[in-house]
Amino acid sequence: MSEIISEIAAAASPTAEGAALSEESSSRTVRAVFAVLSYQGYAFSLLGVAAPFVAKGFGLDQTGIARMYAWISLNAFGALLLSRLADRMGRRRVLLFALLLTPLCSLGAALSTINAWFIAFEIVAYAAIGASFTSAIVMLAEALPIDQRSRGQGLANLAIGTGGGLCVILAPVLSHFGWSWRWLFALPTIGIALVPAMIRMVPESGRWEAASAAGVTERSHFYDIFSTAYRGRAIPLLIATLLGEVAGAAVPTWVYYHAVSIVKLSPWQGSVILLVGGTISVAGLVLGVWMAERVGRVRTIVILGLAGVVGVLAFYWGPPTNCAWPTLWLLLAHTWFATTGRGLTVAANSAVTELFPTALRGTIMGWLLFCITLSAISAQVTISILARPLGGLSNVVGWLALLTIPSVLIWGWFMDETRGLSLEVAAKEAAAVVA
Repeated sequence: MSEIISEIAAAASPTAEGAALSEESSSRTVRAVFAVLSYQGYAFSLLGVAAPFVAKGFGLDQTGIARMYAWISLNAFGALLLSRLADRMGRRRVLLFALLLTPLCSLGAALSTINAWFIAFEIVAYAAIGASFTSAIVMLAEALPIDQRSRGQGLANLAIGTGGGLCVILAPVLSHFGWSWRWLFALPTIGIALVPAMIRMVPESGRWEAASAAGVTERSHFYDIFSTAYRGRAIPLLIATLLGEVAGAAVPTWVYYHAVSIVKLSPWQGSVILLVGGTISVAGLVLGVWMAERVGRVRTIVILGLAGVVGVLAFYWGPPTNCAWPTLWLLLAHTWFATTGRGLTVAANSAVTELFPTALRGTIMGWLLFCITLSAISAQVTISILARPLGGLSNVVGWLALLTIPSVLIWGWFMDETRGLSLEVAAKEAAAVVA
């Protein structure tokens, strides 16, 4: 058993003779992951940015667009399967397969004139995007040394935001020139050209290769996260995710819609809020890395989660009636919750990838995506049902955001702190080998 653990550890923590090779492998992983996540970040932001245009294009009211997005939330079932395959077949294979699926399905969505076809293509596209995110996050955790892991998660979040920023810029440009919103969905088709380059660039995780060679990944099961060694972490984590991701699904999806369709700002003003707020919120990545390494992953999640709720309520329950500067109000509120949200994500991704062993690291991410699916469906269905009786979509989103509070408190009460620990110690790798 100790030999297997040592072999897995050595894959990312080599002797002095292999240090240069390890550093080069880590750099390759970071570069490749940044490129993939930048591309997938654009595709990920599509539904949120295009919501008012999609609603108009398909003739949907607030209830109708929320119902459509609830169906699309089923994508995480596919992402769950792909994430599990990342533990059995390798992170690299799943990442490349997802990179092939996204452009094909985005093109299908762009050409769809029937609701059902649009929904079907987006379900598959977002399953691929989710699998890309989970595989990339896991690869970074396994490739980087202890003092660089949270910084790696910050870079991953930056890459996703960089791609999403391009989508935010293009939306008002297309609207200004009278071009169809479908071009937003057609653009990811160019991702096909990235596949050959990524085949050469993306390395496999050394930790996964070592665990696979030792037979650990083959012996693992989907339900092993509930074994005696891990259930004390898995169950609170899944409950916290179910609660928190109701807000996590609702809040970012309707930012642009709230600004343009509810507050009645222009598409340009809506894009300014997203682009400027999103750019400034990059500081949240630095904040998240700093806090995760100094006050700990868990405390960072609690502090930033509670602080972020204030910004969400200010955004969706504002601006006040007869506000002289509604754009500025929404910009400040969005910047606040986007900044705290980025920092929280850095800490959460660092913690989750450190709490579970190599053979289950992709699996737990898949389980979390499953919870996110249930939460997203719950959020969108709740919005579609309560939008009218509670005075509009935005009011409901504000109420749902309050679920962040019990979510982060569960983190604070039940989750182990992993700051400063090696992956082997933090993830109880020995328990996974024995199992």
